[in-house]
Amino acid sequence: MVKGKGSRLVLVTCGSVREARRIAARVVRNRLAACANIVLSPVQSIYRWKGKVESSREVLMLIKTTARRLPDLEKEVKRLHGYDVPEFVVVAIAAGSREYLRWLEENVKE
Repeated sequence: MVKGKGSRLVLVTCGSVREARRIAARVVRNRLAACANIVLSPVQSIYRWKGKVESSREVLMLIKTTARRLPDLEKEVKRLHGYDVPEFVVVAIAAGSREYLRWLEENVKE
């Protein structure tokens, strides 16, 4: 186990599995992320939007990337996403296996 340094986990919710798959494939293909997991069981989201409390079923994506790639990843997610304000929440990866974090870093190199 080693420190995560620049490794990041990004949470993005989508309106459909199809949209999540499209975004995931594009960001991995373009080396903006090493991996994107799509949670196939829907999540129930309750949120405030335009002054009202809303509820909807969404698809959660967990995207693994590096701090260096975040600006381009965010730009691409926003470009491909159907929401006016897509979720883009970044969590620093505190630690992980040396091999996994090395793999992550290698697969987002430009």
